[in-house]
Amino acid sequence: DYNHQIPEFHQLHQSKIMNLKMTKFRLLLIAFFMTTGSLLAQSGEDVHKLIREKDRNFWIAYNSCDMDRMRNFLAEDLEFYHDKGGITKTLASLEKGTKNGLCKTGDNILVRKEVAGSVEIFPLYKNSNELYGAIISGEHLFFLKEQSLTEPDGQAKFNHLWLLQDGDWKMHRILSYDHRPAEKTNHQ
Repeated sequence: DYNHQIPEFHQLHQSKIMNLKMTKFRLLLIAFFMTTGSLLAQSGEDVHKLIREKDRNFWIAYNSCDMDRMRNFLAEDLEFYHDKGGITKTLASLEKGTKNGLCKTGDNILVRKEVAGSVEIFPLYKNSNELYGAIISGEHLFFLKEQSLTEPDGQAKFNHLWLLQDGDWKMHRILSYDHRPAEKTNHQ
């Protein structure tokens, strides 16, 4: 009896629609928690490891005047504040200054090394739990290649602001200050 089957068909159709809606809802929830999980995974200890690794790789590129590799860590809207050299705005300006200064021979005239135990990393959150950046700060020593890689020429403090945008970490603000002769005890 055809009229009798229509309500059953309608119920079956409604049930399939409801299952599809629930499946879509579950997929959205899974996607949400995967995204949230990846952000939460980059909290605490993970952020420290990630920023330390990026910082280490940036300075390897810096010490070898590898501008292509350095560019991978720096934002286009970079601002660099130096207590002796002034303000440099934009990545292009920093590249030009570096190529015409420290790296004009094709090799860096300086080697930068951090002062052991001085580096700290501070994760930055918005809305109490959404990671958006990190600050790394510490002290570093500078060695003149032509003189000695065992006796530092100078010492300074630094703060770098790293921001997470579109899943990528870039350095946006650099502060380099308190430049002074190196303390002999910090590098031995």
